[in-house]
Parts: sequence; structure tokens; C-alpha cells
Amino acid sequence: MSDIRPSFTTQRFLLRTALPVLAAVLAICIAVSVLVVWSSRETDKVAVSRQESLLALVVSQAQFLIAHDQESSTVWDDAVQHVKMPDNVDWLNNNLGAWMSTYFGHDGAYVLDTKDDPIFAFSDGKIAENSVYETLRPAVEPLAAKLRAMLRNPDPNGYGDRVLSPGASEVLTLGGRPAIVSVKPIVSDTGALEQTAEETYLHVAVRYLDESFKTDLERDYLFTGLRFSPQSNLETGEHGFPLQSSLGQTIGYYIWQPYRPGSTVISQIAPAFAGIVALMTGIMAALLVVLRFRSQKLHSSEERMNFLALHDSLTGLPNRVHFNDRLDAALSATKAAPLAVLYLDLDRFKHVNDTLGHPVGDELIRQFTARLKGVIEDKGFIARLGGDEFIVIVPKATRLLAIETLCENIITVVRHPFDIDGNHIFIGVSIGVAMAPADGTERTELVRKADIALYHAKTAGRGQFAVFGTEMDTMLQQRRTLERELREALSSDTQIQVHYQPLYSARNTKITGVEALLRWKHPLHGWIAPDVFIPIAEEAGMIEALGERVLRQACLDAMSWPIETVAVNVSAVELRNPAYAMKVAKILLSIGMDPTRLELEVTESALTDRAGHCEHNIKSLRALGITIALDDFGTGFSSLGRLQQLAVDRIKIDRCFVQGFGRSTNDEAIVRAIIDLAHAKGLRTTAEGVETTEQSEYLRGIGCDDLQGFLLARPAPGRDIERLLRTSGSLGAISTTG
Repeated sequence: MSDIRPSFTTQRFLLRTALPVLAAVLAICIAVSVLVVWSSRETDKVAVSRQESLLALVVSQAQFLIAHDQESSTVWDDAVQHVKMPDNVDWLNNNLGAWMSTYFGHDGAYVLDTKDDPIFAFSDGKIAENSVYETLRPAVEPLAAKLRAMLRNPDPNGYGDRVLSPGASEVLTLGGRPAIVSVKPIVSDTGALEQTAEETYLHVAVRYLDESFKTDLERDYLFTGLRFSPQSNLETGEHGFPLQSSLGQTIGYYIWQPYRPGSTVISQIAPAFAGIVALMTGIMAALLVVLRFRSQKLHSSEERMNFLALHDSLTGLPNRVHFNDRLDAALSATKAAPLAVLYLDLDRFKHVNDTLGHPVGDELIRQFTARLKGVIEDKGFIARLGGDEFIVIVPKATRLLAIETLCENIITVVRHPFDIDGNHIFIGVSIGVAMAPADGTERTELVRKADIALYHAKTAGRGQFAVFGTEMDTMLQQRRTLERELREALSSDTQIQVHYQPLYSARNTKITGVEALLRWKHPLHGWIAPDVFIPIAEEAGMIEALGERVLRQACLDAMSWPIETVAVNVSAVELRNPAYAMKVAKILLSIGMDPTRLELEVTESALTDRAGHCEHNIKSLRALGITIALDDFGTGFSSLGRLQQLAVDRIKIDRCFVQGFGRSTNDEAIVRAIIDLAHAKGLRTTAEGVETTEQSEYLRGIGCDDLQGFLLARPAPGRDIERLLRTSGSLGAISTTG
């Protein structure tokens, strides 16, 4: 019995305790295993489904944005007129070709005539032969035909708040590559130019959906190992998403390694789960902790994806989509809480990118954003629309004075130089303001009016702000009228005139030269300021004709004057013309003027073009004996260090430093440093804007060579300058004449 008892007890233990416990543990393990496996698979499915939805959204947004980008140049009166002009490749490239590539990232741009034949082609980052379009013709022709049908029978309900013109686009393959092809009509933005469907030129934009597009997707939205394949050739662990056209035709597959949080959990806990069955409670607790951790990670990933979809990757600011949603929501409550929209655009930002490179431009955008946040703080909502354009929503804008003060503060903080990679960069910011509900309660209208106000701020001299007024629409039309009248003035013998402002030796107060200044006497409106019509001339392509007229007239007038030099301002547009130096040489030869008596005044921006045309012209002009003066020194990208690298003969100190004498000790120190370094380099110096005797005496005391300003003489016609040269003999007499 003693031998059987232990055996019975063991058996009972096994039957009543061990087996039920083992069975229970096994059942629990199986149940938990099944639950974990099922949960992981469902989690993987949800994660993959969300990535699929995100990918579809990004492709859809890209298709809309390409058409929206086109409208920035295709809905424009100037475009309607210029596409019909012969031999107009440069204009087409600047506005409908290279512009679309550099600003919006399009891979190809084509302009089609009324017969849907190409008159301009831009591909692979440069102007291409029109024959390149033939490879695209089979894909584009159906879209062009569809668009012309829409133009013949326009939708009476319009095309939506965000669409300015009809269009046809499709996702398809071009040369085996996936691409979005969008066709838009080139139409009038004012409605002043009417044209039928058969008279309308078309603009074709191409954006490939592989290479850079794929790289952006992989980087911005965390698609690991993303690639595109015409067939669904999946490798282990990969997932494919069909890219389809609007007709449902699959043109290929995006394939990537999807993020599978559930599978990751299984791989990490399986060894511990199999090895520690006895510690079931601890394993379950660990499993819950791990699952919680993975869930949080997945949630963080989703938040990151949502953030990237609604924010600018460079600055972290809300993007255009986020701004639109925010403004729509704010406008729904404008009756209870009025708001202001501030449209900001950086002045001279394009020059920074062109001369110092895009990395410096990106850092400048980031530093500007930091300063803007410091001014706005919690007063408003800031968004970056793209490039150097920003927009601010200021809620509860009940007092216009507070908005004006805010604009002044923004302009003030931007005036201080930005220090980037050893460069002291001076830029400005222009601001347009629209108020709701006074200027409208609909987003598109409110932003349009803020944009109009921004344009007026820029035309007023940049670095300013303007609040929208009903007269601004009229002023915009007046600006176009002024452009037309300036063209007429160029053909007139009396409207475009040249006045001269003398330069005086700081040592003996004798006239050493004159500066030629362009003036426009309008037959109806009288004298029009150069700050008004010079920017118009540069934008409209008339500046070279004006510059040539001033140069010829100044040389003719100064031939018989007893002065050392006559100075003529030269725009960067003129200097970028490879033939400019030859043009100047021909003018001097035809007049018979000694080149050493001519001084050309240029800004520093003209000396830093990447193509090198300006530098070549400067060297050629100096080789002729012409002297070069650097105008407005200290207001652009100038620095005392850069002064040693510039091929000039004279430095003209900007009037803003001279007028700061007595108010800021820094201005006197800056001017003294400029003069000392210029003399060390063998350069002459001229101070502009001398308006008081104290300024004149200080400049003379620190060794400035020449003075110019209203204290000495104001600009005058040539006949008055001749009389002044005959009668001037002392500073007092000259000042009286001024």
C-alpha cells in the first residue's frame, strides 16, 4: 500500500491539478497567441490602408496643384498677347517654360497654337526643339480635344472657387514613365481679350511621378524603399498600390516596404512568450506594455504624416491647404470677430537665390520665419504659401491702427541684416492688407484683395505696407495705362528728358562732374517720379531703350562742359546683355567723346550674376577707360569685406547713412570705415544726400572725395547746368543756385 499511495497521489495530482493547469495554460497561450496574431495582422492592415490612402491623396493633390500652378501664368492678358508674337522665345521661356520648372518643379512645359502644334517646348531643364513634343502628342491630343470642347461649351456653373479656367489632365505613362499631363487654356484674366475655342492657345505641363516625385514621397511621408514598377512584381514583405488613370486603367504600381507595427511586435515578444510560460501574468503585462508602445509609435507616425500634409517642410509653418481651411473657418465668424489678412512677399529674395544659392535662400527663409514669429507671437496665424510668400491671419482686427503698427514692426525687424555663412544679407518685406468683413467674407476674394494691396506696396518702393482700398483696382488699371503711355513717350522727343545733378569736390567745392538723371514729363499728369516708371520699364522690357537714350543725351550734353566726368546709371538688365559694352563703345565713337570722361553707376547686384555677362561687360568697359561707380553702397549685400572683391573705381555712399548723422552713432562709424577702406584700395568716394552744412563738414573732415545733394545743387535741365558751370565759383554761389 505504501508503494501504491504515492503513485495514486501523483496520478491524482496529474489528473486534477497538473493537467487542468497545463491545459488551462496551453489554452490561455493558444488564445493569447491567436489574439496577438490576429491583432497584429489587423494592425498591419490598418497601417497599410492608411499609407495607401495617403499615397492616393498625394497623387490627387499633385494633379490639382499642377493645373493650379499653370493658372499663375496662363490666366493672364500678357500671356494671351505674347504667345501670338513671333520670335518671342525668351518671354515664353521666362513665363511659361523655365518659370514652371524652377518655381513649381514641373518637368516639361509646352505651348500649343490654335492647331495644337507646338510653338515652344521646355524639357530637361532647358528650352528644347519643338519636335520633342511629338513623343507627347498621342497622349496630349485627347486632352487638348477635351479642353477645346469645354471651351466651346463652357459650364454655366463655373469650375469652382479655386479654379480660374477649364482644364484637362490625366495620369498616364510617357516613355514608360508615370506622369501627370495637364492642359490649360491661355486666357484673359481681366476678360478684356475675347477669343474663341479655336483661337485659344494651350499650355501643357508635365510632371513625372517617378524619380524626384518618388524621392519626395519616400522622404516626406516615410514610404520605406518606395519604387515604381509597370507590373506588380512584389518581393518579400513588399506591398503594391496601383496607380490608375481617371478611366480606371492601371498604368503601374508604387511598391514599398509598409510599416507593420503588429509584425514587429510578434517578432519581439515571440521568444519571450515561448520561454516564460510559467510567468503568464508577467508576459501578458509585458505584452500590453509593448502593444501600448507600438500603438503610440503608430499614432506618432500618423500625426507626423498629418503634420507634413498640412505644413511646410522647410519652416514647419502651416501650408496653403491648412491656411485655406483656417481662413474659411475664421470667415464663418467674421460678424462676431472681424479679421485681417496680411500678404507678405520678401523683397530681393530671388537675387539671394541667384547669387548665393538655394541653401542660403532656404536658411534665409528659416531665419525670416523666426523673426516673423517673434513679431506675431500669439496675435495671429502664420502660413507659408510657397517660395518667399507668407500670409498671416489676424483675428479680432477691430482697429486698423493696430494692424498698421503690426505691419511696421514686421518691416522693421526684417530691415536688420541676416548673417548666413559669413554673408550680411539685406532684404526687405512688402505687405498687403485686406480686412474682413469690410473687404469681403469669402476667402478667394479676400486673398485677392490682399494680393492687390501687396502689389501696390511693391510699386510704392518696396519695404512698405498697403491696406486695400477700392481705388486699388482702378490703380492697377492705371498702371497698365501708364505702361502703354511710357511706350508712347519713348517715341516722343519731349516727354523723356535728362536732368543733371552736379558733384562737388569736398576739398575745394568745385564742380567735378554731373550725374545724369532720367525724367518723364507726362503731357497730362506732369512730372512722373522715376521710382514709378523705372520699375515699369524694367518689367515691360523698355529699360534698355531708356538707358540708351539717357547715355547718348548725357554724352552729347557733357561734350562741351568743363567737367571731369558725366555719370550715368546702368540697370542690371542692361548689364546682363552680352552686347552692352559694345553698344556703349559705338555711342562714344559716334559722338566722339573721350571714354575716360564717362562714369557708369551700377548696383552691387549687377556685379554678381551667375551667367557672368555683367562681369564681362564691366571688364570690357574698364578696358576702354570708362570708370565704374558702385551706387547705393551698403543697402544690398554690401560688406566691407566684399569691397575688396569688386572691380570698381568709385564708391557712392547711400543717402540713408548720411541722413542718419546725428541720430545714430553707427552711421558715422560705417561711413568712416567705408571711406578708409575705399582709399586703402585706391577708390574714390562720393556721399549722396548731403542736405545740411553739418553733414558736409563732417564728410569733408573724414576724407570723402566728392559730395552730392540738395545742399549743393538740385537736379536741373542741361541748359541750367551750363549756366551754373559758367557762374559757379564758390560753395555759397552754388548753394544759392541749388
